[in-house]
This record gives sequence, C-alpha cells and structure tokens, in this order.
Amino acid sequence: METPQCPQDIPTFFAKAWNAGDAAALGRLFVEDADFVNVVGLWWHNRSDIERAHEYGLKTFFKFAQLSVRRTKVRLLDENNAVIHVRWMLSGQLDKDGNTLDDRTAIMMFVAQRQEDRWAVVAAQNTDVIPGKETLVAKAGRREAVDYKN
Repeated sequence: METPQCPQDIPTFFAKAWNAGDAAALGRLFVEDADFVNVVGLWWHNRSDIERAHEYGLKTFFKFAQLSVRRTKVRLLDENNAVIHVRWMLSGQLDKDGNTLDDRTAIMMFVAQRQEDRWAVVAAQNTDVIPGKETLVAKAGRREAVDYKN
C-alpha cells in the first residue's frame, strides 16, 4: 500500500482516493483519533467516522464527483509537523434528482504529522470558496454569502 512520504503527497493521495471512490484509502490517510470538519460544519472525531461519512457521500451525491488539485502550499512547523493548504476543484456532484451540479472550488487545510513510515493527517477542514463574497450573514433561519463593499 502506497503511503504519503512527505506532506506534499497528502492532497494528491486524498484526491486519488476520492476519485476512485475509495473511502477506505481516504481513511487510511488519517490517524486513528483524527478530526475532520466538512464544508457545512459537520465534525467527525475519528478515522472510522471520517471514512464512514466519505463512504456515504462517495456512494451517493459524490459518486461521479472528481477532485482536481489546483494549488498546494505546505508550511513545515518542525521536522515532524506540517500544515498543508490545497485549493480543489470539485466537479460532478449530483443534486437530489441525480442531475449534475456546477463545479465548486474549495480550500482544504490538513494538519499532518510524521509517523514511523509515513505522514498522516491529524486534522482537516474543508471550506467552500464563494467568489466575490466576504462573509456569511444569518437572518430568519437562512444563511447568505454577502459582500459589504458592494
């Protein structure tokens, strides 16, 4: 089994597992007690839950979705710890009726740690990019992305 040998490998391995619909391979990128926060704030607290959540998505609304890595930035904190940011493009997500939705861009942050034989993710957070917007506002039970400059 191929494993990340440097922090830069993590986004590529994540995308490869995603694109293959392989939630188990995706899960193996994480340490046992890893944390993962998705784009809507769902927070999974261990590898098993991270894998289970991705298995569900990859078999349903993401079953045809593909991730492409657009840009990666790695910041080594020391020889054993790193923060990795990656800009993704997601295409092929399905709506509830099975129709293909528009592409999405997101930025994901991984916190990774050197293990004995590989680099592994201890925490990850995924955030959608909403072009031209600065923040979210909440009103009357709804959220909307807004730009205060315009």
